[in-house]
Amino acid sequence: MKLVLFDCDGTLVDSAALIHETMRRTFEKFDKPEPGFEDTKAIIGLTLDIAIARMQGKQHADEEAVEMMAYYKSLFSVVRQDLNYREPLFDGIRDVIDVIGPREDLLIGAVTGKSRRGLKLVMETHGFDKYFVVGRTADDCPSKPHPAMVTECCDETGMKPSDTLVIGDAIYDMQMAKAAGATAIGVAWGYASVPELKEAGADAIVHHPRELLAHIG
Repeated sequence: MKLVLFDCDGTLVDSAALIHETMRRTFEKFDKPEPGFEDTKAIIGLTLDIAIARMQGKQHADEEAVEMMAYYKSLFSVVRQDLNYREPLFDGIRDVIDVIGPREDLLIGAVTGKSRRGLKLVMETHGFDKYFVVGRTADDCPSKPHPAMVTECCDETGMKPSDTLVIGDAIYDMQMAKAAGATAIGVAWGYASVPELKEAGADAIVHHPRELLAHIG
């Protein structure tokens, strides 16, 4: 039996455009310089308040970052209603989930910097809620790369970190997996570069979702 934990943004769904537009409007509301697209991509995976602080060169979230986070959350669903800012699956992801989802020797979960509501929306939109049995979000745990998201999923399912695969596109996913004692699988179609993923401790890199099947077994 294995536990397979997927990151969401940049791994399952391509949400960069949606996140960036929401972030751009948030910074505009607070009279901050407009962030670049690459700046936004670099923080995807972090808890929102920390992400917003980092985009302003701060290491820790202050009161203003918390206020900006609240505004971002209130705006996110509004921006998402625009058809130009949906969260499509990356090509090949559905095929992989449809293959591994019904398997009795696997448990599947999500570990994400999204809110609980945001993860639920993605799961329901793409019909994955029938396969994902466990999940941790920014509402539940400290921000990545803290290992709590992984260790709590392990505790809930009765699995060991050594029998767990964490699949993600960000350096924070790799660092979180290694801190928890899990196997870290980096995906090359997301928002961090392959060298960055390797530097962060990735045990393997895959370039197409179908390659995940060989690592999952």
